[in-house]
Amino acid sequence: MIKKLAVSITVFIHILFMAQAAKAASAIKHVFVIAMENTDAKQIYGNLKRAPYINMSIIPKYARGTNFSDPLPKEESEPHYIWMEAGTNAFPDHIFDSDDRPSASNSTASKDHLVTQIENSGTVTWMTYQEDINAKTGLCPIVSSFLYAAKHNPFVFFQDVAGDPPSKESEYCTKHTKPYAAFAADLAANKMANYVFITPNLCNDMHGDPKCPEVHRVTAGDKWLSSELPRVIDWVNKNSGVIFIVWDEGSSTTKIPFLAIGPGVKVNHASSVAYDGGSLVRSIEEIFNLPILPAVSKNSNLADMFKTGVFP
Repeated sequence: MIKKLAVSITVFIHILFMAQAAKAASAIKHVFVIAMENTDAKQIYGNLKRAPYINMSIIPKYARGTNFSDPLPKEESEPHYIWMEAGTNAFPDHIFDSDDRPSASNSTASKDHLVTQIENSGTVTWMTYQEDINAKTGLCPIVSSFLYAAKHNPFVFFQDVAGDPPSKESEYCTKHTKPYAAFAADLAANKMANYVFITPNLCNDMHGDPKCPEVHRVTAGDKWLSSELPRVIDWVNKNSGVIFIVWDEGSSTTKIPFLAIGPGVKVNHASSVAYDGGSLVRSIEEIFNLPILPAVSKNSNLADMFKTGVFP
């Protein structure tokens, strides 16, 4: 009798544990981050002339942040991208404060960043798609070549990804980096990692360049999103995903746009919660049940942008 009771208790505990684990599992299985450039919130929200697709097709259906701030208002682009990956631009061996290319002196040995947590999990996968990388940039694209800018690719500045010093031939980096030209086929074939980071080129990310077509940079980015987003939205609707569109910094203010898109996101919701790039990192950690980096432990997560029971 005692033996049977012990077995029953063991079975009950196992069932309880499994139920709790299932309850703890996130409803979100895939996260896409699309990184855009140099635009104030006021240049997007309500701007039907420059950003008609975002305002007419995205904002009415999904959520936006109205209090998303630039944590590095006096810094260049590169430190902002590092922040999107680690919740800080300052590490024990290096502070990122320039747009210099990855090198022995402009990289960090720190492992306190998102994709290393993902790799260490053993269950979550990651991939970055970088538009217009080529033979000159390297398959681990540490070299800029118009229209690709290495400063807009955070992963190549971490030595545990790109090597020490960062190298075009880094095997681990090339395993996790693809040209954006491969994205549509991978999506159609359902070959998507759990975490996907997309960097459009300089003409498509609202950065702009004198060599780009003569169209307003915000309009160019909006048109690119109108072309690329529909297939991704359809995919996340079918595969329990979410898309975060984040801008690195504003052009004249510290308030920048932020969009959350997916089946679990609140409809036409304007979140006034204080966010920055660290909130993005923390939220992805919570979605994938990863440890919370100390650098983002005080950041608000993005829960306010989701329907009840969806996040994390």
